[in-house]
Amino acid sequence: MIFTHFKRITRTGFVNFWRNGFLSFSATIVITLSLSIFGALIFGSAFGRALLKEVKNKVDINVYFTLDAPETGILALKKTIENLPEVAKAEYISRDQALTDFKEKWKDNSLILQGLEEIGDNPFPAVLNIKAREPSQYAGIAHFLESRDSDMIEKVNYNQNKLIIDRLGRIIPAAEKSGTLIAILFILVAIIITFNTIRLIIFTARDEISVMKLVGASNLYIRGPFVVSGIMYGIFSGVLTLILLGAFAYYSDVLVVRFSGIQGSSDLGLLANVFSSYFLQNFGQIFLIIIGSGIILGAISSYLAVRRYLRG
Repeated sequence: MIFTHFKRITRTGFVNFWRNGFLSFSATIVITLSLSIFGALIFGSAFGRALLKEVKNKVDINVYFTLDAPETGILALKKTIENLPEVAKAEYISRDQALTDFKEKWKDNSLILQGLEEIGDNPFPAVLNIKAREPSQYAGIAHFLESRDSDMIEKVNYNQNKLIIDRLGRIIPAAEKSGTLIAILFILVAIIITFNTIRLIIFTARDEISVMKLVGASNLYIRGPFVVSGIMYGIFSGVLTLILLGAFAYYSDVLVVRFSGIQGSSDLGLLANVFSSYFLQNFGQIFLIIIGSGIILGAISSYLAVRRYLRG
């Protein structure tokens, strides 16, 4: 008996979906726009995380040692710094490696290489590159280095980078908080628009609902087909949204390169493939979020919209 009622409700919902062709199309488009907002927030969050991660990676502290600093002492200091909880990574660049890197960088500039040969001895000091786990922790690391009063250390470049480190420490938390608030706002707007659209569709069927009530149909039997139609709106909208997001993810890299005007830029390379890689690697989660959100939006909006016509 229950299965028979369920089958009738489902069949009626399918019939109503296809019978109300234009209205169903309108609801599908509106829910697709709402789900596209979800997708934009997902991609925006992924892009923001990638960008903030790259900016974090570009900020560091360089410790320059004197030319006669013993390598054993430098490596001992490196090990001490690596044990600090604030330090994510410490990389040692020897004098010979610094010289090799410089020659490789300027290998096409004979004038600079000639000047280097005239100097004779290796003019480059050993360097310790330190990256903190968070931008706010660089000040503590710099204070630790300065308090050691080591004869090996020639210079710590924290003060030169202090301004950008401090600004980054303020910008990143603010960006994360504002992103959450914007996401909540857009989600509320999407729900309101979807609800009002489906309520308009059900308004056109108010006479049909009244007749069904007069002949004694239960609220479940009246509401059920509209909820089924709402679920179909959500499924069709979810599939359409995934197609749009996939197309955007695929072509986004080309558009970024074209409009940036920088071909093959190393900086651009950090951001290339952010969308397409994220979409492919997290397709299962994105599929569940988009399709699930579409079904929930359609079903709940239909359920609430038809409720007013079942009173009395």
